[in-house]
Amino acid sequence: MTGKIDRQTAFSGTGDVRQGHEFDIGALEAYLVEQIDGFCGPLSVEQFKGGQSNPTYKLSSPSGSYVLRRKPPGKLLPSAHAVEREYRVISALHPIGFPVARPYLLCEDDSVIGTAFYVMGFADGRVFWNPYVPDVEETERAGIYDAMNQTIARLHMVDVAAVELADFGKPHGYVARQVARWSKQYQASETEKIGEMDRLMDWLPDAAPRSDEVALVHGDFRLDNCIVAHDAPRILAVLDWELSTLGDPLADFTYHLMQWMMPPSETGAGVGSLVEHLGTTPGLPALEDYVAAYCERTGRSGISNLDNYMAYNFFRLAAIFQGIVGRVRDGTAASPNAAAIANLVQPMSKVAWDFALKAGA
Repeated sequence: MTGKIDRQTAFSGTGDVRQGHEFDIGALEAYLVEQIDGFCGPLSVEQFKGGQSNPTYKLSSPSGSYVLRRKPPGKLLPSAHAVEREYRVISALHPIGFPVARPYLLCEDDSVIGTAFYVMGFADGRVFWNPYVPDVEETERAGIYDAMNQTIARLHMVDVAAVELADFGKPHGYVARQVARWSKQYQASETEKIGEMDRLMDWLPDAAPRSDEVALVHGDFRLDNCIVAHDAPRILAVLDWELSTLGDPLADFTYHLMQWMMPPSETGAGVGSLVEHLGTTPGLPALEDYVAAYCERTGRSGISNLDNYMAYNFFRLAAIFQGIVGRVRDGTAASPNAAAIANLVQPMSKVAWDFALKAGA
């Protein structure tokens, strides 16, 4: 791919089902008629343009619109593409009014469309693929960021026992397990030697933050994984729960702070960056104000070891992106823009190592 991707155009909306991601629509329609009350055909299917991991489809029928997420076909990394876990967590959160799509069903029978999948409701709202939220007024931009802050704070205050998620993950050692997991995933997907990644994998096991706090964590919380109402800065649904588990809430919160310091992408691929817009785009909160709002909402005085958390998070995202590069290599990448992500792994690893040096590496 050459030229710069217009993120909003490239990732918004739906298109034809991409080659290699097709399935038997008739078989799915027959299954949904049996499994969802009131569902009726004929069924039409389009694929969402956004998303890098689990192929996601819009299902349209006379009975309404739905969304299907499935595991990708082909060779998969161990423990990746956990649609079953996604379905479990949205099923736990929906009844308490947390903003997630309505869960309809989980199908673990590969014979229906070739892989496990689940179906949820279609949340009709806006997805902002550029984190600086162009084309809105200052007050709405500020309101959207405040809604994000409130949403992740609320997530971290969920009583996991009350929503029957007390066994959703190991309660302690989250960051250490993440470092080990993503080191293995990175090595399994490695396509070139990156010195900073090797140094981080040596340094992080002893230097990563350790916390006794346990909360439900999203694992990939950011603006483009939120659907915002058309008429207000209100989050209708948080998407992409594939990496959710029990863990350190500060590791989860500081993950989406990366947007304030993300190396801008020459191609427009990746997760977007605020670096070139801070101070020039009205309504974007300063990092320290955003952190302070979260701390106030969650009853804490501040975040210590922020450099350690940022080194860990940039390393983790670089490893996740390397996994996408590996899926390009293996022919299982969900997004046509996945190949452009290959150039982002090294810059993110450099930022991660810079934070490691600040933390005493």
